[in-house]
Amino acid sequence: MKKSDIYVLLGVIVFFAPFFISDALYEFYNSFNKNYGLIASFFKFAILATLGELIALRIKEGIYYRKGFGVIPRAIVWGFIGITIKIAFIIFSTGTPAVLAYLGLEEATTALGGSFSGIKLLTAFCTSVAMNLIFAPVFMTFHKITDTHIIWNGGTIKGFFTPINFRKIFVNLNWDVQWNFVFKKTIPFFWIPAHTITFMLPPDMRVLFAAVLGVVLGVLLAVASLKGTEK
Repeated sequence: MKKSDIYVLLGVIVFFAPFFISDALYEFYNSFNKNYGLIASFFKFAILATLGELIALRIKEGIYYRKGFGVIPRAIVWGFIGITIKIAFIIFSTGTPAVLAYLGLEEATTALGGSFSGIKLLTAFCTSVAMNLIFAPVFMTFHKITDTHIIWNGGTIKGFFTPINFRKIFVNLNWDVQWNFVFKKTIPFFWIPAHTITFMLPPDMRVLFAAVLGVVLGVLLAVASLKGTEK
């Protein structure tokens, strides 16, 4: 373990410890999350998912930061992705049970809010499948495009706010990694099971669990991005 690992670990502890030690701060977090869910999602994913990318960089290159990495631009992207994920949670946790009820499983409309049962497990699984097959590939590809845009512009904030050349980036993506790793492996073997658990939790716990998964999400996608540079 390097000194940088110790510093990062201490920084994470110092940042999160107050939320566990102070009841008032924890209550503020719960209240803010309830009343300003989209804003809270922005900051949670901006912090946690970006942390995941930094950890992935450490695993791959042995450092937490390199010139051109673009920590702030990445955090901005993750923040807005966090908002879309929050919205997706609402849409799919409401819409999927409605579809299941339309197909004849009427108990599904209230299953996610009830106690554990086979119907709840099935509804959570179907909700996770729907979200990860419909929403996840789009946002993952968008993230890869913005990630490439950040790299091509040297990781600078000024470069980040220049127009994104979607066509050029899209046709030059490493689709072998995107399809064979990001889509074919992480979605069925990690994200569908993980989000099945997420949708079985109470709504307040789902947000917290999703925030924790944000770290894993950043690691997985960043590893895929770094892996693509080997091709």
